[in-house]
Amino acid sequence: MRETQEAPSDATSELRAGPQAEAIVDAVVDWYAGAARDLPWRHAGASAWSILVSEVMLQQTPVVRVLPRWQEWMERWPTPADLADAPTAEVLRCWDRLGYPRRALRLQECARAIVHEHGGEVPRGEELLRTLPGIGEYTAAAITTFAHHGRAVVVDTNIRRVLARSLRGRALPDRSYSAAERALAAKVLPSDTARSVAWNQAVMELGALVCTARTPRCAQCPLAEAGCAWFAAGQPAPEEDTRRRQAFEGTDRQLRGKIMALLRRNGAASQAAIEALDPGDLEKVTRCRDSLLTDGLAVRDEDGLRLP
Repeated sequence: MRETQEAPSDATSELRAGPQAEAIVDAVVDWYAGAARDLPWRHAGASAWSILVSEVMLQQTPVVRVLPRWQEWMERWPTPADLADAPTAEVLRCWDRLGYPRRALRLQECARAIVHEHGGEVPRGEELLRTLPGIGEYTAAAITTFAHHGRAVVVDTNIRRVLARSLRGRALPDRSYSAAERALAAKVLPSDTARSVAWNQAVMELGALVCTARTPRCAQCPLAEAGCAWFAAGQPAPEEDTRRRQAFEGTDRQLRGKIMALLRRNGAASQAAIEALDPGDLEKVTRCRDSLLTDGLAVRDEDGLRLP
């Protein structure tokens, strides 16, 4: 029986980065030195807690919306102990319209865990960080590198897109974070700790400002001359462009947001006021009301809901 040689896996073939990856790291880090946005959580004196808060707020939310909320948050609750003791209703009011308000509850739970289990200091190390409420793989790595200046593989949507284009020659990353992407990100990460921190900061910024999803500014991108595989190939379209932005108008998420806005404004809302938000679909109103109760974002009042 004739032996057949197994074709190299997608991950293996894409790890042949070598000098190309080094050139890309150099180009991106050099670009960041002159292009980085001046954001307060990047300042030298920013506390680990303030960076943790920024990372949670920035999940699925643009910087322009986060910045005023982060500034108010840090003025009111500059330490985990401050937030741990805050009334939950005030926490939800301060969260305002950032979206996904469960993140606000998780942040307060996180603050309480830091106070009760870690003496009020954000713990070091990805393993310990991931034991905190609301802190997953990405956030633990981001805190490790941005707050504690440690070496960690930080991979968000922006970084995935830059790596997909520059080293894989693809317009978009995989539909979900794949083993190939994870291996590539780990391979590209510089071995020197300080250099790895600089790379993580720089490549994330490049994805946010230049190598964007819809209208990448390739003419201004430092990788255009540093060997970006996608640019060199003529910027080919996605192999299977089946992605769709999730509709918002008319969704449960939109109605939940309207109910939360009513609660933030008045502290409470009658059942009649809640039903008036979507009088044509009382089944959806009931579903959204009950989901807010389940998530701990509201509690039952005499005739409706109120903030917890």
